[in-house]
Amino acid sequence: MASSRTFSVLFLFVLLAALLSGCSVLSQPNNVEVITPASGPVARASDGKYENLYPGKKSYPVTCQQDCYPRVSDITCDDSTGLCQFTGSNAAPALSTGFTVSWLGHASFLVSLPDGTRMLIDPVSGQFDWPIDWLHALAGGITRQEPVWPDSVTDVDAVLYSHLHYDHFNKADIDRLGNAPQYFVHQSTADYLPQRGLDVKEVSWFSGYQLGPVSINAVPAHHFNSRYWVPYIYNDDEQALWGGWLLEYKGHTLFFAGDTGYSKHFGDIKQQYGTIDICLLPIASYYHAEYGAWYRYVHTTPEDALVAAQELECKVMIPWGYGNASWQMGDHSSHSALRRLLKMHPRVNASQSLLILNEGDTVSL
Repeated sequence: MASSRTFSVLFLFVLLAALLSGCSVLSQPNNVEVITPASGPVARASDGKYENLYPGKKSYPVTCQQDCYPRVSDITCDDSTGLCQFTGSNAAPALSTGFTVSWLGHASFLVSLPDGTRMLIDPVSGQFDWPIDWLHALAGGITRQEPVWPDSVTDVDAVLYSHLHYDHFNKADIDRLGNAPQYFVHQSTADYLPQRGLDVKEVSWFSGYQLGPVSINAVPAHHFNSRYWVPYIYNDDEQALWGGWLLEYKGHTLFFAGDTGYSKHFGDIKQQYGTIDICLLPIASYYHAEYGAWYRYVHTTPEDALVAAQELECKVMIPWGYGNASWQMGDHSSHSALRRLLKMHPRVNASQSLLILNEGDTVSL
C-alpha cells in the first residue's frame, strides 16, 4: 500500500489534471435546445438543488427476508473465470411493437426501429472518465470488466443519458460517437457535455421531442445526480436533473427507468403515458454494508422492480444492472441480483412477463 505522502502527491496530481481538463476550451460550442412542459421547467428546491418528486422516508410493499440469493440451475458460471450466463428458457412475447432491443451491459442499450432509426441509452463502453478512472485504480476502488461492443454501435441517430454518474455517462464515448447523433439529456445537463458542436436536446420531465417516427420523452426517476469532479471531496451538488426516458412509436411504448429507487413516480408515469409495452428496469446496486438503507432509497431491489412493473402494467420487463460487465456497486456478485429476481418473481408478480438477457443479446418485440 502506498504511503500517505505518496497518495497525497498522486491525489494532488490528479486534482491538477482534472482542473486543467475542466478548463480547456474547445472551439465549437454545442447547439442546445431546451424543451420544457407547458407549465414551465421542473422546480428546484429552495436551496437551488434539484430534488425527487417524492422525497422522504419510504416504505416498500415487499422485501426479501431470507435465502435471497439461492443457487439456480438457470444461471451457469465458469469457475475458472467467474463469468456467468443465464441459460434458462426465455421466449420473447409477441408484442409487435417495432422495437428491437440490444443490451450492451450494465445500463447501456441500443434500441432500433424498422425504418433504421437507432438510439443509444446510457452508453458507457469503458470505465470511469479520465482521470477519475486512474484515481479509483490507485485507490483500489470499483473496477469493471469492459464489455465488447460491435463497431456498428457508433452509427446511431440519438444518444440518451439518464444522469451524470460515471457508470451512465462517459465523455470518452461522446468523443467516439461524434457530432452525427442528437444528444438527449435532462434539464440543466447540457453544459456537462464536451463543447464540440454537438446537437443537444435538454428535456424536462414530462416533455418530449419528435425524432422522425419516435417521440422521446423525459420522465422522473427517484435518484440523485451529484457529479464528482474529485471523488469524496467535491461534487456539483445536484445542479443537474436526473430521470428516465419513454419512447413512443406508432402507439407502442418503451420505458427506460434510469437509476431509481421505488417511489410513487412510477404511478405518475403510468397515468401520463398509459400501459407500457417494454420496461427496462434496474435490479442491482441496492445493497451496501456501509451505507445500508440509503442504497435502496435510490436503487430498486429486484422485488421493487417487480412491483414497479406491476404498477406500470408492463407487458414485458427486461431487467438490467447485473452482469459480467456491471460495476457490482455493493452487490454480492455479478449475478446475485438476478438470482434474487428469479426467487421473488413468483412471490411478487408471477404473471409478469420477464425477459432475461445476457450482455450482447438482441431481441425484437
